[in-house]
Amino acid sequence: MALPPAETHGDIRRGFVYERVQHITLKSIANNPDIVEGMTREQIDAAIKRHADFELLYDKPHEDKKRVRVTGPFTVESLSPYRSLSFGERDESRGEHAAETDPSGGDFTQTILDSLRASGIQNGRRNERIEFASLDPHAGIFVQAVGDRAAASDDAAPSRVAVAIGPQYGTVSPGFIKYAAREALKDPNVDLLCVLGFAFDPQATGVTEADGVTLDTGDDGFAHVAGERKLGRIKVLLVRMNAELLMGDALKKTGAGNLFTVFGEPDIELRAAMVDPPLLEIELHGVDVYDPSTGAVRSRQTDRVALWMIDTDYDDEAFFVRHCYFTGGGDPMKKLERALKADIDPDAWAALYRTVSLPFERPSTGKIAIKVINDYGDEVMKVIEIPSPDAEG
Repeated sequence: MALPPAETHGDIRRGFVYERVQHITLKSIANNPDIVEGMTREQIDAAIKRHADFELLYDKPHEDKKRVRVTGPFTVESLSPYRSLSFGERDESRGEHAAETDPSGGDFTQTILDSLRASGIQNGRRNERIEFASLDPHAGIFVQAVGDRAAASDDAAPSRVAVAIGPQYGTVSPGFIKYAAREALKDPNVDLLCVLGFAFDPQATGVTEADGVTLDTGDDGFAHVAGERKLGRIKVLLVRMNAELLMGDALKKTGAGNLFTVFGEPDIELRAAMVDPPLLEIELHGVDVYDPSTGAVRSRQTDRVALWMIDTDYDDEAFFVRHCYFTGGGDPMKKLERALKADIDPDAWAALYRTVSLPFERPSTGKIAIKVINDYGDEVMKVIEIPSPDAEG
């Protein structure tokens, strides 16, 4: 029996065309009006097929061999902000931030510290790495270890390092960074705080002054000393942990490369594009990257940026891609043409391959967000508050 006809449009925006099969249940057989006593097996099967419903197999879409696939199968994943607690595990005396700062238990923390001793912290260049001469556990709430760096190439580079490990399942919040800095400041010899996390809250780079911590803050909450990110006298380094660290014992078989990577803050310029009507535009100059060997911050050019996106009306809850642009060196247009096995319109590519955005209106929310992704797939986001025209005047 042929399947019922279904109209197709050849338009991916209307969805996929899936295989269909009949779903036969005992209820459908019992209520089948065509089945009577004395029928043969073939007659019964034919009666069942006439009245059985069809179901779509969503894991089996039909494939059009004439189409060029630009992406393979993918999944959407997220680190859960929750974890299970055993009875009596939470110590109420630690205060309201205990659940955020003690996320893992001993096994997870020990795995992170062992891997950190072995691999150090890198920023993408082989000769720019933080290596530890010692890294000892610290009996703190927010800071889990304090160690000494191996000899640096510059006397100005930080030598005593505090390590704060973020949640095993969840994001590192601005509050976590503030309290970790306050705890690290208690050691007068610590001059660098490394905050480790699998994911960081978009507001993590906008930490404001916390009680008990003296901050020389700028407009975004951080002291601006030659591009350095500081809380008080301590430099703060945000370090992204590789998800392979969640593999536990299996990590021993995968090696210790690229486990801890410094990611920088987008170096952007926001300016007026037009006066009448009033429009704004953003230019991406690169990404500020910390050099562990000297302790300085430099701006890396856009040749290492694969993609950057803008939410021109950010609501503090979800990032909505309203502008999307490509950069990078090595003639990415030719690479894309080879992957698609087709020619790309140069004018269309010019509208996407750029470091200066198209003009956009002022955000109704008062905020815009810029997300930058580098060649390694590392992602960093920066939120900018846009004052109203009345406030500027």
